[in-house]
Amino acid sequence: MSHSYPWTSAHGLSPDQDQKRAALNYLNEAWAEARHDGVDGDCLAQASLFAAFAELVSTYGEDAVAKFVEGLAGRIRSGEFSVVEFRQ
Repeated sequence: MSHSYPWTSAHGLSPDQDQKRAALNYLNEAWAEARHDGVDGDCLAQASLFAAFAELVSTYGEDAVAKFVEGLAGRIRSGEFSVVEFRQ
């Protein structure tokens, strides 16, 4: 028997996790379309970072975002953002 709680979606994710997954799907689709149209990946990445940081600053302010960014170097070095492809 499955129980549904107001803070989980049909997939068992919290509303916040569900929103993040939906947002990532939208971004992946936009990236794929831009790449198909010939936009360089580096240009996409830089534009995406600018747009993301601008939104975060508008929501949380410069100080909070600067503090968040300070922790990114360690997360990047630890491989948190690396995508591993498995080949057969």
